[in-house]
Amino acid sequence: MSQTADATALPSINRAHPRYVHRQRLHLLPYLLVLPIILYEGVMMLYPIAQGFWASFSRIELASNRPSTWIGLANYERMLADPQFWNSMRVTVTFTVAVIIIALGAGLFTAMLFNRPFRGRPVARAALMLPWAFPEVPVVMLFIWIVSPQFGVINLLVRWIPGVTQNPQWLQIPTLAMGVVVLVAAWKAFPFYSLVLLAALQSVPQELYEAAKVDGASAVGLFWNITVPGIRSTLELLIVLASIFSFKQFNIIYLMTGGGPSLATETIVMRIYNTAFRFYDYSYGATMAVAGFLASLAIAVVFIIVQARRAQEYA
Repeated sequence: MSQTADATALPSINRAHPRYVHRQRLHLLPYLLVLPIILYEGVMMLYPIAQGFWASFSRIELASNRPSTWIGLANYERMLADPQFWNSMRVTVTFTVAVIIIALGAGLFTAMLFNRPFRGRPVARAALMLPWAFPEVPVVMLFIWIVSPQFGVINLLVRWIPGVTQNPQWLQIPTLAMGVVVLVAAWKAFPFYSLVLLAALQSVPQELYEAAKVDGASAVGLFWNITVPGIRSTLELLIVLASIFSFKQFNIIYLMTGGGPSLATETIVMRIYNTAFRFYDYSYGATMAVAGFLASLAIAVVFIIVQARRAQEYA
């Protein structure tokens, strides 16, 4: 029998059949469910990012009705030669590294503590999440009261230090102001890291600890040889998240110091805000925003590359 005869012998597809129409609807359903997310991301994220890139190559004067003009790379040349921009980047790196060390360190410590069974552990875990659940404005107001030179509670402890005869100006001295801002940001963030690390710790097989204890491993050996390798992927992910969260931290710094004193706490986000909305230099602020966006993107890309190489090693 010829191929033409075989083709004609095949049953034709009735596209008007209800079963075929239902199957087509099922195929379209995933795309319809994803469509609102795509529209939201496009309108609320991709479009502002594109506008920011366009503004960085233009001169926009918010205080006048003049139309924007294309100036090419002039804003980027100005940024690279601006010492205040590099100061804000240095402050941002210092702030980010300090918050990561303190917040992740406290999160790991509390996660290991709450991973052990003890009476009242559910209540303690719930209480641990309170700093993360509190709004940032009341938290900042509380800490401003704590470090107040006139009636701050922390001054009672500081006066016990030999040589300290008067209450420090916590938010007026550059080094102290940075320390206070870092501690507040770390205190606000560490419960989230603790919760994630606690879930990772509970996934580490207990048989590994029992076998290592039989072999005479110490507590330090258990931590470095079993705990850390078991939660390494989670730690790396949290380092990336903490870097991005700290890099774009605005509320705490703005409410506590506004970037002062003497630009000691002016991170890149504060610098962008001051440039664009206090000095009305919107195009230059957009240029620094693009630089901050690319820095955050680089952190995420490095993490993806590391995870991909590790997946290839274990494959």
